[in-house]
Amino acid sequence: MNTTASALEPSLRLGVIGNCAYSALVDERGRIVWCCLPRFDGDPVFNGLLDASENGSLWSFELEHFARSEQIYEPNTAILRTRLWDAQGQGIEITDLAPRFFSRGRTFRPLTLVRRVKVLAGSPRVRVLLRPRFEWGRAVPQVTQGSTHIRYVGPHLTLRLNSDGPLSYILSETPFVMDRPMNFILGPDETLTGGIEDTARTFEQETASYWRSWSRALSLPLEWQDAVIRAAITLKLSLFEDTGAIVAAMTTSIPEAPHSGRNWDYRFCWLRDAFFVVRALNSISEVATMEEYLRWLNNVVVRSGGGHIQPLYGIGQEEKLPEAILEHLPGYRGQGPVRVGNQAQEHFQHDVYGNIILGASQAFHDHRLFRRAGLAEFGYLEAVGEQAFRVHDQPDAGMWELRTRARIHTSSALMSWAACDRLAKVATALRLPDRHRYWSERAEIIRRRILTEAWCEQRQAFAESFGGRDLDASVLLMAEVNFIDPKDPRFISTVDALEKSLCDGPYMRRYEAPDDFGKPETAFNICTFWRIDALARIGRKGQAREIFEVMLQSRNPLGLLSEDTHPVSGEMWGNFPQTYSMVGTINAAVRLSAPWDTVI
Repeated sequence: MNTTASALEPSLRLGVIGNCAYSALVDERGRIVWCCLPRFDGDPVFNGLLDASENGSLWSFELEHFARSEQIYEPNTAILRTRLWDAQGQGIEITDLAPRFFSRGRTFRPLTLVRRVKVLAGSPRVRVLLRPRFEWGRAVPQVTQGSTHIRYVGPHLTLRLNSDGPLSYILSETPFVMDRPMNFILGPDETLTGGIEDTARTFEQETASYWRSWSRALSLPLEWQDAVIRAAITLKLSLFEDTGAIVAAMTTSIPEAPHSGRNWDYRFCWLRDAFFVVRALNSISEVATMEEYLRWLNNVVVRSGGGHIQPLYGIGQEEKLPEAILEHLPGYRGQGPVRVGNQAQEHFQHDVYGNIILGASQAFHDHRLFRRAGLAEFGYLEAVGEQAFRVHDQPDAGMWELRTRARIHTSSALMSWAACDRLAKVATALRLPDRHRYWSERAEIIRRRILTEAWCEQRQAFAESFGGRDLDASVLLMAEVNFIDPKDPRFISTVDALEKSLCDGPYMRRYEAPDDFGKPETAFNICTFWRIDALARIGRKGQAREIFEVMLQSRNPLGLLSEDTHPVSGEMWGNFPQTYSMVGTINAAVRLSAPWDTVI
């Protein structure tokens, strides 16, 4: 990737680094513009993504007379390299990583950013801008200096930079000639146990080794392997390993479309999104994430006592996620509002019960797991299934979280069916024939209602709600969860109707009816991937491959996707990186790839 010296407004041409404890977003000029600490939903100590003004916080290595940049991931790792070149051909390389590796019998994942800078050519002049902020940018830290470190003291968090670079120039933000490699380690206010260079080098080497070993264990499709690896690493980085929660995205308030006001905080665990992440990683034999997630999920399920379950929770199981607007932040490209928290925690979204059971069901069948699920877990899930059956024909906000409209959504009923169907299959695995029969009967009741009441004769398609006529891409999940034979004429007719009403060329929108903010403008990436999957299942693989290639081209230069794509400009919008979208990349590649036995 090359970038010229023209003025850069915030964009989603970003890379992500992380270690399953925190993450940071790095732009194409090597500037860290987003990093929340001490966890994904915390205070952004670097918030330049939402405040590009002088008041924003970032960490950059500014190259004098900057001309262009190049950026690439170290293959099969979460280590990012950015090369900056000036007009005279002088350059530096920035290596960014969040340490993650095995040490002393456990996974070592400190809240530490490592940045290593070396000269590529000439004697470039560099200015280090290290400007952390606290309290969502409101608090400027107190700064103290030691012999090889600088402390940034905030109201509730203190960061320490250990560096073998010139601290005086860093503090004064004075340009200097870089004549040797330098290391920058920003993390907790703790003394390093080793030398700065040795520590940074060891962290890089061990982290690279960890990710290469992790990637090598993936069961990849023959085609599009690099895209799948990058998507898989990105999904892994969305896991908050301390509790097992999986965030939907790492950012807040990136608009779904220009000036749309559809600005939401996605730094929480939606049970729906987490299920899709687990399912995608399972499909390429990465089951450890599922095991971690089930730790978190079991706590949510047990605590519910068979009653109402929210569609999302905080990554530490927080139930209350009050939504507030931060007026002092201008927002992404100045397009506020900036929201913290998410009102959707108050919603009734009945598909959540099916997503819980779908996310957990493999744990009863997979003999590779360290902690296979058994009778106790089945009992907890049966309570969830009872709730799914109770609400399968009740109005809710639906999976698109409509704030002012409740209907009996087809997708919610579909997931209630999936809950009962999977419980029946688990009962068989546990040799409980009476429970198999019980859940099979309930699944059949729901199935008949969906086939009868969701079908719209006028549209020749399954509609988005019982008795409705509006179309919604979520009904494509009927094939993915094995509710209907994809060759069924009703499903094929539905695919055709959706293509006519919801598609802008290769891209697919979520639904056709206006919502609380009007008619959707951008395509929702996961819907496009559902379309790809449906086309492949009904035998239109050529068309599916064409659309998949378009989606691969829609990724940013580092292979990442946000939530939405503008069908005209091709620009990415919505929170980033979006787990749903990265899931779609894996699912499409697995579905469409030629088999390995065609080449070996």
